Amino acid sequence: MYDKRLPPEKVVSLIKNNMTLALCGFTLIGACETFLRTLENHYLSHGNPKNLTLIHAAGHSDKVNGIEHLSHKGLVKRIIGSHWGLAPRWGKLIHNNEVEAHCLSQGQLTHLFRAMAAGKPGNISKVGLGTFLDPRIEGGRINDKAKESEALIDILTIDDEEYLFYKEIPIDVCVLRGTTADEFGNVTMEDEALKLEALSIAQATKRYGGTVIVEVKHYAKYGTLHPKQVVIPGVFVDHVIIAKDPINNHRQTSSTFFDPRYSGDLRIPVDVIKPIPLNVRKVIGRRAVKELHPCAVVNLGTGIPGDTIGPVSSEEGILDDIILTVESGTIGGIPMGGTDFGITINADAIIEHAYQFDFYNGRGVDITFMGAAEIDSHGNVNVSKFGTRTVGCGGFIDITQNAKKVVFCSTFTTGGLKVDIQGGKLHILNEGKLRKFVNDVGHITFSGKVGLQNEQEVIYVTERAVFKLTPQGLMLTEVAPGIDIEQDILAHMGFTPVISPDLKKMDYRIFEDGAMGIRGEFLEALNNNKEFGVLFKNEKEEVKQ
Repeated sequence: MYDKRLPPEKVVSLIKNNMTLALCGFTLIGACETFLRTLENHYLSHGNPKNLTLIHAAGHSDKVNGIEHLSHKGLVKRIIGSHWGLAPRWGKLIHNNEVEAHCLSQGQLTHLFRAMAAGKPGNISKVGLGTFLDPRIEGGRINDKAKESEALIDILTIDDEEYLFYKEIPIDVCVLRGTTADEFGNVTMEDEALKLEALSIAQATKRYGGTVIVEVKHYAKYGTLHPKQVVIPGVFVDHVIIAKDPINNHRQTSSTFFDPRYSGDLRIPVDVIKPIPLNVRKVIGRRAVKELHPCAVVNLGTGIPGDTIGPVSSEEGILDDIILTVESGTIGGIPMGGTDFGITINADAIIEHAYQFDFYNGRGVDITFMGAAEIDSHGNVNVSKFGTRTVGCGGFIDITQNAKKVVFCSTFTTGGLKVDIQGGKLHILNEGKLRKFVNDVGHITFSGKVGLQNEQEVIYVTERAVFKLTPQGLMLTEVAPGIDIEQDILAHMGFTPVISPDLKKMDYRIFEDGAMGIRGEFLEALNNNKEFGVLFKNEKEEVKQ
């Protein structure tokens, strides 16, 4: 009779000094809290294991849990990941050079796991050229300690075209998560909000002769799980941990133990989603939404895009006419924001992480909405490293380098910005202390030069001005009603943008309470585009009426 169960204390004893540990999670989704807390306690009590290499594809924390449990000096000597925005203790270790930190693209990490599983020496992609991932710039080595070591990325030339080669990183042990495991170790994910790249990591670990451990909250008799529901087959699984105190240690997301809406088991009426209040973030989201067109396949980044695009589209009655996606693997529905970024209500499909990035890298996204921390005269954008904060790129580079249209959403300044929004106008009450439009960004996460080479439409939306990327540099195209160009815009930029000869006022409706009422003009495009076919027949009839 099979029985692969092991107590978490025994599992931790299998992890030795200098091993490479792979984890799979997205914010707190997929976090193996029982294992992570046990490993943390063991290290604090015994001083081992130490000098681990930790590899994870997505941001894997909610500011307190997830990989934050491993943020102790000496436990990990090298971290390879994509995002630490919700992992402040890791950000401090990285900034202080107390760990060797390599920041790789999220999508390329998911593809690297799959490439390693297939016995390949690494993954080849154009993603990252011209950014800090390019070895001619930093090669993904995001702190000084990492710059003392060899880059994990090389340049390859194939048929006179340049590519990045992401090198293999052999894995000794991985710890993954599911909902139910049977006695043989077959694992299902019925209560999980996402599938992520768990199967690829398991297969990659076995390729190197490593140990695969899966944490679950339910244990079943062998042969009772439906084979189509098995996400990680038992043939890849060595040991199973049964989560202790699952309400705290096996949460579906940071905010909830289990919600059937997030696993796709319950759909709710869209009209229960309340409009967000009129503030700076909503103003930016409203102007950004005006870049949408019917049938657009959309990606939403974290921050202002993730928090506003869905609710604003819902309020304007156009949410059903676009397809929202998140890099975590959700397609359709309404993505959530904050520490629950990555999950979706009313999703049409939830696919594996790496396959979503196949779609993104293959230019499947019509429009992506992303945040921005710094923007320069060349159209470059920094979201990965600024001041004392090391955040990482997440899936930003994969998505922004391949979407047909890129819309960056950001406040014009930051650090104390206060505005008055009323009567269709915007007034600055207190200017932010920090400029976001600088002469040169401190870290290149999006390359304006590559964007122009890729013939992408790139737009930069703020609460008071809109810019677009041109071969001559950043061009100012729109100004908010109530804003003075010299006093409120140019005086707070580190460079002088090109001024459009067709400079316009932003739509006054953006700055008024209540819905903008853009559904009619949004749907007008249907009458002029045959490719939409019968998909939106009812809406076309509505426009005619």
